[in-house]
Amino acid sequence: MERVYCLLIGYVFGLFQTAYIYGKLHGIDIRQYGSGNAGTTNTLRVLGKKAGVIVLLGDILKCILAVTVSRILFGYANPEMSYLYAMYAAAGAILGHNFPFYLKFKGGKGIATTAGLIISFHWIFFVIEAPLFFMVFFITHYVSLGSLVVYAVFMIELVITGQCGLYGMAQVHLNEMYAIGAFLTIMAFYKHRENVKRLLHGNERKTYLTKKSEQ
Repeated sequence: MERVYCLLIGYVFGLFQTAYIYGKLHGIDIRQYGSGNAGTTNTLRVLGKKAGVIVLLGDILKCILAVTVSRILFGYANPEMSYLYAMYAAAGAILGHNFPFYLKFKGGKGIATTAGLIISFHWIFFVIEAPLFFMVFFITHYVSLGSLVVYAVFMIELVITGQCGLYGMAQVHLNEMYAIGAFLTIMAFYKHRENVKRLLHGNERKTYLTKKSEQ
């Protein structure tokens, strides 16, 4: 039952739709502008840098909180399962972000929320994934490409660190954790399927953090 509780805790935290709420406070439904996505990148493009930063931090924080609460409630009593519970909580937060029931299941794509998973899961992921994302982004200016590269590397890193004994879990529980990671990775690529098509055709929209016009 702990797994179900962690998943539900995560989903509840994920329902805090930062982009949607911020947009409503400024008189718009962010899903009706730009790409139609209730996430950081679309908020940045539609409402500006300040809005983008607020939404980014909000979506990261809600996953960190979900993971933290789950670890406090269940991980301390079962330390050998702490990472698995964290993965369930993070998965719930990403699902809540992507598919909020009160918005007819039309949310974001889960990348900023996944950043919360990377930050809170284990420090080694943040050390590797953060520089990787920014390297890809600053070279290509494609947020989607950087996000998908990070997700693919995250999945590889999860298996490698797991098999090296970093989490201290039995193999059956490691396999369960890998399955959740694989599900999240597949979902991320599915949510970005249109971005992938545009990347392949060379017409994906670029994002710049300076005043340089977007292409």
